[in-house]
Amino acid sequence: MSRRVASACALAVAAAPAVLAGYLALALTSGALPVAAAWLTKLIVDGLVGSAPMRTVIGLGAGLGVAGMLTAAVPPVTRYLRGELDRRVGLLAQDRLFAAVDRFVGLDRFEDPRFVDRLRLAQQAGGMTPNQAVDGVVGLSRAVLTVGGFLGSLFVLSPLMTALVLGAGVPVLLAEIALSRRRAKMYWDIGPAERREFFYRHLLSSVEGAKEVRLFGTGALLRGRMLADMGAVHRAKRAVDRRGMAVQAGFGVLAAAVAGGGLIWAVAAARRGQLSIGDIAIFIAAVAGVQSALASLAGEVARAHHALLMFDHYHAVTTVGPDLPVAADPGVPPPLRHGIELRDVWFRYSPEHPWVLRGVDLHIPAGHAVALVGLNGAGKSTVVKLLCRFYDPTRGTILWDGVDLRDLDAAALRQRIGAVFQDYMCYEMTAEENIGLGDPAALGDRERIEGAARRAGVHDTVAALPRGYETLLSRMFFMESDKDNPETGVVLSGGQWQRLALARAFLRDQLDLMILDEPASGLDAEAEHAIHSSLRRHRTGRTSLLISHRLGAVRDADTIVVLSDGQVAEQGNHATLLGSGGEYARLFSLQASGYQPEGHVDR
Repeated sequence: MSRRVASACALAVAAAPAVLAGYLALALTSGALPVAAAWLTKLIVDGLVGSAPMRTVIGLGAGLGVAGMLTAAVPPVTRYLRGELDRRVGLLAQDRLFAAVDRFVGLDRFEDPRFVDRLRLAQQAGGMTPNQAVDGVVGLSRAVLTVGGFLGSLFVLSPLMTALVLGAGVPVLLAEIALSRRRAKMYWDIGPAERREFFYRHLLSSVEGAKEVRLFGTGALLRGRMLADMGAVHRAKRAVDRRGMAVQAGFGVLAAAVAGGGLIWAVAAARRGQLSIGDIAIFIAAVAGVQSALASLAGEVARAHHALLMFDHYHAVTTVGPDLPVAADPGVPPPLRHGIELRDVWFRYSPEHPWVLRGVDLHIPAGHAVALVGLNGAGKSTVVKLLCRFYDPTRGTILWDGVDLRDLDAAALRQRIGAVFQDYMCYEMTAEENIGLGDPAALGDRERIEGAARRAGVHDTVAALPRGYETLLSRMFFMESDKDNPETGVVLSGGQWQRLALARAFLRDQLDLMILDEPASGLDAEAEHAIHSSLRRHRTGRTSLLISHRLGAVRDADTIVVLSDGQVAEQGNHATLLGSGGEYARLFSLQASGYQPEGHVDR
């Protein structure tokens, strides 16, 4: 726990040292003020009853007035500093969190539900829990100062009452800590249900899901599942809240009983002449102050304890080691001269999953176009992920000009690769940014961006938008009153988005390897023909890997590799594979039969 406190406080110190110092100073001042006010009140009352010099009483009264003014002035300043601390620490925490996420080499952690839950909790915890932990430390210091001052005052009057008041507060502290543990565990346990609830909510409220939800009438089903998960989450939270209510109510009654008993004792002692009127005043203030401070202390410790337990998720994400092995001295891949080779590559996503690739041997010569074809699930997209080093082979090696990819710097490797993925991104940004993200250095270079757009056949479409390349391709960032203004955002068709993704890849056209995974799957026949013609010109003399279910689009590749059940079934050029009468010939004949007279196959 001390390490967690140190880590959280270090984050706050790094984000806002001066603000933190001011916040701590004012918090300690607010802790000392009630004790000072109680003693000044006692001295004034005793001075009036004992006929003390008026100058002394007036001086004490002035001191009490200053304490009152400080009591009024300190809280708003403290709240301002607390808010500023929240903002600065939240900014630094989120920056460190996503910098850590950006250091992940591969994709495995993003596909692990447990890690996704931890990352979600880390996002919540990173902005709040460091300050909650700091609040706990500050609140603890403030409460200790208040409790110490009042307990000293009580001890002077009655050691027995001091022990009783203190003894009634300790169980509260222990119970609050136990509750904080239960609450932190509950947030972890409900993670899957909250994730499913978000999924159903997104389906019911997004344009992506709206068509099928309405066509198939699945709204009631999805809503029912969403409410079921919400109900499970609420039941878990309700159980913790009920336990907290019972504990706090029980100890509140105990505290009231101790305070009432103490008051009866104080009145009886005053009648016997053992306590002065001022002693009674400070006794009442001390009992109330100790109980209030102890309750505050218990709450602060419990909140800080819960925050630190949640901070574990943030700490785990920001300090986790590499998700893929990193060489001690990774090399920078040179420009591709000879080619890329897969040697006996086996791959599965986990020991519990089946093999996706089983002993694949594949050579992609530099300057050649290689096509991967095969049925769904044959392993084509997995080969792409391995070439980009999003994963490492379970067995076997992948070589870049004879060097194992695991011995190369992953970021430097990817700077030599351009790609259009089958599940390409549609960024809700401007058209220029959608293309320019293919090479951030090109942002602002309109000539390069327009050149890539022309090669992808999307320049005319973008130029015709209300604000051309500066048109925002989204309708989600504007108020209802702006929805009829075409300049506030435009939503493209699927084919137009795909052309933008191609332009994004073309922006890196001087790189060593171009990967095109179903680059024209969403286009009409004319657009598909135009894109493939452009691709043929573009990849001439360049190293490229083309994946497509439309075999006519890959027939001019230098080498066509047929994957079947995770293995290379056959390879060769179009004419050779057709002549062999194997799997490629069978698939090509099936596709061609839909376009040719019966019995005719175009070879």
